[in-house]
Amino acid sequence: MNDFLAAFAESLQDGSFIQIVLSRPWRDGRHGPELIERVTARPIDLKAGRRIQLTRHETRRETHENLLPDEAVDSVTQMFGERFRNGHLFTAEADVIAKTKGDEVRVTRRSPTKQMADPTHNREKQYLIPDGTPCPFLIEVGVMAADGRVRAARYDKFRQVNRFLEFVQDVYPSLTEDGPIRVVDFGCGKSYLTFALHHLLTAIHGRNVEITGLDLKTDVVEHCNGIADRLNCQGLRFVAGDMSTWEPTEPVHLTISLHACDTATDVALARSVSWESQVILSVPCCHHELASQMDRSFMAPVQKHGILHERLAETLTDGLRAAILEEHGYRTQVLEFIDLEHTPRNLLIRAVRRNCDEAMPSSQSESIAALMTAAGLETCALERLLQSEFSAGQAAPVPKATKPPPEQASGGRESAGITTPPTGPVG
Repeated sequence: MNDFLAAFAESLQDGSFIQIVLSRPWRDGRHGPELIERVTARPIDLKAGRRIQLTRHETRRETHENLLPDEAVDSVTQMFGERFRNGHLFTAEADVIAKTKGDEVRVTRRSPTKQMADPTHNREKQYLIPDGTPCPFLIEVGVMAADGRVRAARYDKFRQVNRFLEFVQDVYPSLTEDGPIRVVDFGCGKSYLTFALHHLLTAIHGRNVEITGLDLKTDVVEHCNGIADRLNCQGLRFVAGDMSTWEPTEPVHLTISLHACDTATDVALARSVSWESQVILSVPCCHHELASQMDRSFMAPVQKHGILHERLAETLTDGLRAAILEEHGYRTQVLEFIDLEHTPRNLLIRAVRRNCDEAMPSSQSESIAALMTAAGLETCALERLLQSEFSAGQAAPVPKATKPPPEQASGGRESAGITTPPTGPVG
């Protein structure tokens, strides 16, 4: 038993165990068609006594199993190394992180980032930023009172912030372990989530960061920079400008675009791919481009109804975006997201860059081409933008060595944020 598994067994014995996460599954076909993306486990108290609830997270479902502590150790031992390359153990004493490289397992210990939770089966929701614990940026923006109590009128916003952080927490093991984590937030707007992300990475995980929030509106940028200065948010800055021209000076690890209008979402995705961002999080908005181009005979009984035609165009757009990201080296999920603007736009595209040893999905290009042909589409914005990004023929694009002037930054969350008008009707 290696040091990581020994620490897991010891934490179950001494009662310090909080959670364990197994991630980065082997994708070399050794386990056949079944693929579990992630496994998590936590303690729960049932009438029969203390159990460890093991959850297998697949692409479209989750399965749960309640195990005795010894059974949980056996199950995790079988899966770590054989099915999963990485492990993250959270205890009251420390975080224990295991990374598999070849035949070697490297184990590191860090200060604890999670607190013991109520293990009762029907416990209240445990948030990454808990109610009742003062959080400076939430107090600054009026979501919390000075004592940490969430204001009743702002509880929806509080839940939305925490929901977003859960999505980031899930992919945190995929982000770089070395140096600062570099983030670009395209069209950051009022930046609730930019500040939340800074809090998660710095206050909870203890990492150094270089986070850039980009927006078209100079007054919004000035306001957010003022908050960052007052809260002494190290490594966080806001820049006004255009997302289609802004360039980073160092590699980017995480990119975010929330509610970038219509093809501005595609601009953000294309820039992220060209920078080889390790993780991409995108909540698309205002799908118009394909609605005017789709062949009305594609699914005629559905498309004769205007509202269904629009929804089909939205589904097709986001499905193509996810598939094209897969084609360019990412593992992609489309997930339900609590919307931040109180509109029906509640899907999140989450993409994690594959490692060199991971197999690519077969016939992805053919599947995309077949779908577009069936729908009567010649091309889509993301395809065109990626062709433009790679038109210079660079196989592995790297950030430019020079720093751009402040006026060259990305678009706003409330606007298209691009200098070239999108294809199709604008609304």
